[in-house]
Amino acid sequence: MTTTAHPKAAPHECADCPIRHRAVCARCESDELALLEEIKYYRTFQAGQPVIWSGDRMDFVASVVTGIASLTQVMEDGRTQMVGLLLPSDFVGRPGRDTAAYNVTATTDLVMCCFRKKPFEEMMQATPHIAQRLLEMTLDELDAAREWMLLLGRKTAREKIASLLVIIARRYASATSGKAANAVQFDLPLTREAMSDYLGLTLETVSRQMSALKKSGVIVIEANRHITIPDFDLLLDETGDDTDGGILS
Repeated sequence: MTTTAHPKAAPHECADCPIRHRAVCARCESDELALLEEIKYYRTFQAGQPVIWSGDRMDFVASVVTGIASLTQVMEDGRTQMVGLLLPSDFVGRPGRDTAAYNVTATTDLVMCCFRKKPFEEMMQATPHIAQRLLEMTLDELDAAREWMLLLGRKTAREKIASLLVIIARRYASATSGKAANAVQFDLPLTREAMSDYLGLTLETVSRQMSALKKSGVIVIEANRHITIPDFDLLLDETGDDTDGGILS
Protein backbone atom coordinates (compact mmCIF):
# COMPACT_ATOMS: atom_id res chain seq x y z
CA MET A 1 0.00 0.00 0.00
CA THR A 2 1.39 3.40 -0.96
CA THR A 3 1.09 6.20 1.57
CA THR A 4 0.10 9.49 0.00
CA ALA A 5 0.65 12.79 1.75
CA HIS A 6 -1.15 15.87 0.59
CA PRO A 7 0.96 18.10 -1.65
CA LYS A 8 1.88 21.38 -0.03
CA ALA A 9 2.59 24.76 -1.55
CA ALA A 10 6.34 25.21 -1.98
CA PRO A 11 7.80 26.83 1.15
CA HIS A 12 10.87 28.03 -0.76
CA GLU A 13 11.81 29.34 -4.13
CA CYS A 14 14.67 27.23 -5.47
CA ALA A 15 17.15 30.09 -5.08
CA ASP A 16 16.29 30.42 -1.37
CA CYS A 17 16.04 26.70 -0.56
CA PRO A 18 18.07 25.66 2.54
CA ILE A 19 19.53 22.65 0.68
CA ARG A 20 20.04 24.50 -2.61
CA HIS A 21 23.82 24.03 -2.74
CA ARG A 22 23.88 20.43 -1.50
CA ALA A 23 20.93 18.76 -3.22
CA VAL A 24 20.61 17.18 -6.64
CA CYS A 25 19.97 20.63 -8.13
CA ALA A 26 23.19 22.11 -6.70
CA ARG A 27 24.82 22.81 -10.06
CA CYS A 28 21.72 23.89 -11.95
CA GLU A 29 21.63 27.24 -13.71
CA SER A 30 18.63 29.56 -13.46
CA ASP A 31 16.99 28.18 -16.60
CA GLU A 32 17.39 24.63 -15.33
CA LEU A 33 15.90 25.59 -11.96
CA ALA A 34 12.95 27.04 -13.82
CA LEU A 35 12.37 23.68 -15.49
CA LEU A 36 12.56 21.91 -12.14
CA GLU A 37 10.01 24.34 -10.72
CA GLU A 38 7.53 23.10 -13.32
CA ILE A 39 7.73 19.47 -12.19
CA LYS A 40 8.20 19.85 -8.43
CA TYR A 41 5.82 19.82 -5.50
CA TYR A 42 6.24 19.52 -1.73
CA ARG A 43 5.04 16.80 0.61
CA THR A 44 5.01 16.88 4.38
CA PHE A 45 4.95 13.87 6.71
CA GLN A 46 4.53 13.67 10.46
CA ALA A 47 7.05 11.81 12.60
CA GLY A 48 6.34 8.08 12.36
CA GLN A 49 4.35 8.34 9.13
CA PRO A 50 5.34 6.04 6.25
CA VAL A 51 6.49 7.79 3.08
CA ILE A 52 6.47 4.67 0.92
CA TRP A 53 6.64 0.89 1.38
CA SER A 54 9.21 -1.40 -0.19
CA GLY A 55 7.90 -2.77 -3.47
CA ASP A 56 5.38 0.03 -3.99
CA ARG A 57 5.38 1.89 -7.27
CA MET A 58 7.22 5.22 -7.01
CA ASP A 59 5.93 7.93 -9.30
CA PHE A 60 8.31 10.54 -7.82
CA VAL A 61 11.87 11.13 -6.75
CA ALA A 62 12.67 13.65 -4.02
CA SER A 63 15.16 15.53 -1.90
CA VAL A 64 14.78 15.80 1.87
CA VAL A 65 14.43 19.50 2.69
CA THR A 66 14.01 19.35 6.46
CA GLY A 67 13.75 16.45 8.90
CA ILE A 68 15.06 12.91 8.83
CA ALA A 69 13.68 9.65 7.45
CA SER A 70 14.75 6.05 7.99
CA LEU A 71 15.27 3.31 5.42
CA THR A 72 14.26 -0.13 6.64
CA GLN A 73 13.92 -3.60 5.19
CA VAL A 74 11.74 -6.41 6.50
CA MET A 75 13.29 -9.89 6.47
CA GLU A 76 11.40 -13.07 5.67
CA ASP A 77 10.87 -13.91 9.34
CA GLY A 78 9.34 -10.49 10.02
CA ARG A 79 12.33 -8.84 11.62
CA THR A 80 12.95 -5.24 10.58
CA GLN A 81 16.44 -3.85 10.02
CA MET A 82 17.21 -0.16 9.66
CA VAL A 83 19.65 0.15 6.76
CA GLY A 84 20.07 3.88 6.43
CA LEU A 85 19.08 7.42 7.30
CA LEU A 86 17.97 10.17 4.97
CA LEU A 87 19.13 13.60 6.14
CA PRO A 88 18.52 17.04 4.60
CA SER A 89 19.66 17.18 0.93
CA ASP A 90 19.65 13.37 0.59
CA PHE A 91 17.96 11.98 -2.51
CA VAL A 92 15.04 9.55 -2.36
CA GLY A 93 14.21 7.19 -5.22
CA ARG A 94 16.11 5.91 -8.19
CA PRO A 95 15.61 7.03 -11.78
CA GLY A 96 14.97 4.01 -13.98
CA ARG A 97 13.50 1.93 -11.15
CA ASP A 98 9.73 1.74 -10.91
CA THR A 99 9.39 0.51 -7.33
CA ALA A 100 10.79 1.44 -3.93
CA ALA A 101 13.68 -0.69 -2.72
CA TYR A 102 13.12 0.03 1.00
CA ASN A 103 10.49 1.22 3.42
CA VAL A 104 10.89 4.96 3.95
CA THR A 105 9.49 6.34 7.21
CA ALA A 106 9.58 9.86 8.62
CA THR A 107 11.69 9.75 11.79
CA THR A 108 10.94 13.40 12.52
CA ASP A 109 8.47 15.79 10.90
CA LEU A 110 9.60 15.74 7.30
CA VAL A 111 9.42 18.05 4.28
CA MET A 112 10.36 16.61 0.90
CA CYS A 113 10.81 18.41 -2.41
CA CYS A 114 9.37 15.93 -4.91
CA PHE A 115 9.78 15.75 -8.66
CA ARG A 116 7.47 13.86 -10.98
CA LYS A 117 9.55 10.88 -11.96
CA LYS A 118 9.20 10.68 -15.72
CA PRO A 119 9.84 14.41 -16.37
CA PHE A 120 12.80 14.25 -13.99
CA GLU A 121 14.27 11.31 -15.92
CA GLU A 122 13.83 13.27 -19.14
CA MET A 123 15.60 16.25 -17.57
CA MET A 124 18.52 14.02 -16.59
CA GLN A 125 19.02 13.16 -20.25
CA ALA A 126 18.94 16.80 -21.31
CA THR A 127 20.64 18.41 -18.30
CA PRO A 128 24.18 17.19 -17.58
CA HIS A 129 24.31 19.23 -14.36
CA ILE A 130 21.60 17.09 -12.78
CA ALA A 131 23.03 13.77 -13.97
CA GLN A 132 26.53 14.73 -12.80
CA ARG A 133 25.38 15.83 -9.36
CA LEU A 134 23.27 12.70 -8.90
CA LEU A 135 26.30 10.56 -9.81
CA GLU A 136 28.41 12.40 -7.23
CA MET A 137 25.75 11.89 -4.56
CA THR A 138 25.47 8.21 -5.46
CA LEU A 139 29.22 7.73 -5.12
CA ASP A 140 29.20 9.57 -1.78
CA GLU A 141 26.42 7.25 -0.64
CA LEU A 142 28.47 4.23 -1.72
CA ASP A 143 31.48 5.48 0.26
CA ALA A 144 29.26 6.04 3.30
CA ALA A 145 27.80 2.52 2.97
CA ARG A 146 31.30 1.00 2.91
CA GLU A 147 32.29 2.98 5.98
CA TRP A 148 29.08 1.86 7.68
CA MET A 149 30.04 -1.77 7.05
CA LEU A 150 33.28 -1.07 8.91
CA LEU A 151 31.40 0.63 11.73
CA LEU A 152 28.96 -2.23 12.23
CA GLY A 153 31.55 -4.96 11.85
CA ARG A 154 34.64 -3.71 13.65
CA LYS A 155 33.97 -0.72 15.88
CA THR A 156 33.28 -0.85 19.59
CA ALA A 157 29.93 0.25 20.99
CA ARG A 158 31.41 3.60 22.09
CA GLU A 159 32.94 4.17 18.65
CA LYS A 160 29.62 3.35 16.96
CA ILE A 161 27.73 5.88 19.07
CA ALA A 162 30.39 8.54 18.51
CA SER A 163 30.42 7.89 14.76
CA LEU A 164 26.65 8.26 14.48
CA LEU A 165 26.77 11.54 16.42
CA VAL A 166 29.50 12.78 14.06
CA ILE A 167 27.35 11.99 11.01
CA ILE A 168 24.38 13.90 12.40
CA ALA A 169 26.48 16.78 13.76
CA ARG A 170 28.28 17.31 10.46
CA ARG A 171 25.03 17.45 8.54
CA TYR A 172 23.48 19.92 10.97
CA ALA A 173 26.62 22.07 10.86
CA SER A 174 26.81 22.06 7.06
CA ALA A 175 23.18 23.12 6.86
CA THR A 176 23.88 26.25 8.89
CA SER A 177 27.48 27.22 8.20
CA GLY A 178 28.67 25.22 5.23
CA LYS A 179 31.16 23.23 7.32
CA ALA A 180 31.41 21.51 10.65
CA ALA A 181 32.05 24.05 13.37
CA ASN A 182 34.16 23.22 16.39
CA ALA A 183 31.09 23.40 18.66
CA VAL A 184 27.78 22.05 17.41
CA GLN A 185 24.29 21.85 18.93
CA PHE A 186 21.36 19.84 17.64
CA ASP A 187 18.30 17.91 18.74
CA LEU A 188 19.00 14.21 18.39
CA PRO A 189 16.50 13.02 15.75
CA LEU A 190 16.56 9.37 16.82
CA THR A 191 15.24 7.74 19.95
CA ARG A 192 17.67 5.50 21.75
CA GLU A 193 15.58 2.54 20.60
CA ALA A 194 16.09 3.62 16.98
CA MET A 195 19.80 4.12 17.60
CA SER A 196 20.09 0.61 19.00
CA ASP A 197 18.29 -0.82 15.97
CA TYR A 198 20.45 1.12 13.53
CA LEU A 199 23.76 0.31 15.23
CA GLY A 200 23.06 -3.31 16.11
CA LEU A 201 23.33 -2.66 19.85
CA THR A 202 21.04 -3.28 22.79
CA LEU A 203 19.06 -0.37 24.21
CA GLU A 204 20.95 -0.75 27.48
CA THR A 205 24.30 -0.46 25.69
CA VAL A 206 23.23 2.69 23.84
CA SER A 207 22.06 4.32 27.07
CA ARG A 208 25.21 3.31 28.91
CA GLN A 209 27.55 4.61 26.20
CA MET A 210 25.64 7.89 25.82
CA SER A 211 25.96 8.38 29.57
CA ALA A 212 29.67 7.56 29.40
CA LEU A 213 30.27 10.12 26.63
CA LYS A 214 28.37 12.67 28.70
CA LYS A 215 30.31 11.86 31.86
CA SER A 216 33.64 12.24 30.05
CA GLY A 217 32.60 15.66 28.69
CA VAL A 218 32.54 14.64 25.03
CA ILE A 219 28.85 15.59 24.76
CA VAL A 220 26.37 17.55 26.83
CA ILE A 221 22.79 16.24 26.96
CA GLU A 222 19.86 18.46 27.94
CA ALA A 223 16.19 17.48 28.06
CA ASN A 224 17.19 13.96 26.96
CA ARG A 225 17.51 14.85 23.25
CA HIS A 226 19.33 18.18 22.92
CA ILE A 227 23.00 17.49 22.25
CA THR A 228 25.89 19.93 22.51
CA ILE A 229 29.34 18.93 21.29
CA PRO A 230 31.73 21.37 23.00
CA ASP A 231 34.81 20.18 21.08
CA PHE A 232 34.17 18.47 17.76
CA ASP A 233 37.74 17.14 17.56
CA LEU A 234 37.26 15.39 20.89
CA LEU A 235 34.21 13.57 19.52
CA LEU A 236 36.16 12.63 16.38
CA ASP A 237 38.81 11.04 18.58
CA GLU A 238 36.12 8.73 19.98
CA THR A 239 35.11 7.35 16.55
CA GLY A 240 38.20 5.20 16.06
CA ASP A 241 38.79 6.64 12.57
CA ASP A 242 42.35 7.16 11.34
CA THR A 243 41.57 10.50 9.68
CA ASP A 244 39.23 13.39 10.39
CA GLY A 245 37.24 12.62 7.25
CA GLY A 246 34.80 10.59 9.28
CA ILE A 247 32.02 8.56 7.77
CA LEU A 248 30.31 11.39 6.03
CA SER A 249 31.98 14.65 5.19
